[in-house]
Amino acid sequence: MTTLLVIAKEPRPGRVKTRLTPPFTPRQAAELAEAALADTLAAVADAPATRRVLVLDGSPGPWLPPGFDVVPQSAGGLDERLADAFAGCTGPALLIGMDTPQVTPALLSVEFTGCDAYFGPAEDGGFWALGLAVPAPELLRGVPMSTAETGAVQRARLVAASLRVCDLPRLRDVDTAADARAVAAAAPRGRFAARLARLGAGTAR
Repeated sequence: MTTLLVIAKEPRPGRVKTRLTPPFTPRQAAELAEAALADTLAAVADAPATRRVLVLDGSPGPWLPPGFDVVPQSAGGLDERLADAFAGCTGPALLIGMDTPQVTPALLSVEFTGCDAYFGPAEDGGFWALGLAVPAPELLRGVPMSTAETGAVQRARLVAASLRVCDLPRLRDVDTAADARAVAAAAPRGRFAARLARLGAGTAR
């Protein structure tokens, strides 16, 4: 069985989903971030795992379901924070972010038989999931984050380490309003889609 890690920020206005502003206000962007995080955590809660861990920048809120260990994010760049999340694991682990509320328990139900690593590419060139049968934080440190080449560089690191890589489906991160609409359409029954429908195109309030 696998440890499932979610790396996230507390959904507070002005701290999350800033690229949604405009058309949304900072408060509305935070509401969308909270809904995305809630959908993500629900999928993780329903997926098989030996342990579920929220690696959090901030404080937990009522959106956190039971059954999760909460650990603080370390200091440093995103590569260091991801690396440190894996460093806290002693066996197979799969890490995802809070930007893909369309994720399902089935996508997270990974087995490492015949696979040393799982890689989930994102449409923007990054990655939405990374799994390692044996945690190796050094495979993440130094990878340039938040660029169009992030995913390619990270996957190349796995291959260069002679790991057998299994690819997960390509998903779209929620960064912009267009992303939000596309993701809501892909998962119309989720909290994220419902919150987006209530907010519409974004209105000041």
